[in-house]
Amino acid sequence: MSAIPQPLAAPELQALPGVRADYVPVLILVALMLVALPLVGSFPSWVTLTVAGLAMGMMIFLMASGLTLVFGLMDVLNLGHGAFASVGAFAGTLALFPMQSWLQADSALLNLAVLAIAAVVAMLVTGILGLLFERVVIRPVYGLHLKQILITMGGMIIAEQMIMVLWGPQNLTMPALKAFSGTFAINDIAIEKFRMVIVALGLLVFLAMHTVLNRTKAGLLIRAGVENSEMVEALGYRVRHLFIGVFVVGSALAGLGGLMWAMYQVTVTAAMGSELLVRVLIVIVIGGMGSVGGCFVGALMMALVTNYVGFLTPEWVPVADILLMVIILMWRPKGLYPVAKR
Repeated sequence: MSAIPQPLAAPELQALPGVRADYVPVLILVALMLVALPLVGSFPSWVTLTVAGLAMGMMIFLMASGLTLVFGLMDVLNLGHGAFASVGAFAGTLALFPMQSWLQADSALLNLAVLAIAAVVAMLVTGILGLLFERVVIRPVYGLHLKQILITMGGMIIAEQMIMVLWGPQNLTMPALKAFSGTFAINDIAIEKFRMVIVALGLLVFLAMHTVLNRTKAGLLIRAGVENSEMVEALGYRVRHLFIGVFVVGSALAGLGGLMWAMYQVTVTAAMGSELLVRVLIVIVIGGMGSVGGCFVGALMMALVTNYVGFLTPEWVPVADILLMVIILMWRPKGLYPVAKR
């Protein structure tokens, strides 16, 4: 009698390979700071320059994150993004003027509350403007990059002229936060108080964006809509509505960044958005088109290089950003953290 064949044992399930984290750009950022220490020569000066660079990088990230979010998730090249920064700066500044008495209080909590109100106003105004801009200007040119560049650049020029019509050609001077004016000293190290507020705000926004995109259902649906919009639509979700929300959030972040930049520079100008747009585009290219993490690291890297070069050899400042971009792209042609689908 022949033996009954035994069923084959099921093959062991193999774990899916994990995604390897790429820490090289972060290590380069740390190495950049360490290399600058002996070049600067003075530890207190190095700390001051580094903190100032981190604060500047956080502000640029706030503005660039909105644009990289829109491009990475919606494939829209919105060169009118700088106009949202200008409008946000003006809207936030006008919200601060009626509360100047509160700004002169010594209470840090009261100063932060006033700043929060101005930030909410700036984000609301630019978010609504972004909604209108998407419906009127962007929607007819989805998927047409050349037309997107031309029409959004024209939109930024029109927006700057409208700002001059509404608020006049003169510059506005930002009211100061008394509790965060000046510096605090640790031994011989002097650090501006307001810069620490900007660093904390930038970190908070980055962590919030990372959490929403990677840990929430809304972020999952948005990323799934980018990869396969038809499948997401078949599941009953309106991808277009999700993308409109992304555009509104990106516009609001530009307004927040514009307000912080205006408070950092103490003045508001109608052309500040177009002046910042070049830096924003450099950061997006350095970080990897559409990468929020790359945008964050790239903004910090560019700001630190600008500050260190400005201290050591001021005549090289105008070309420092371009040289950094060239070096990064020669090493990684798609940026620090390239998005796979690009």
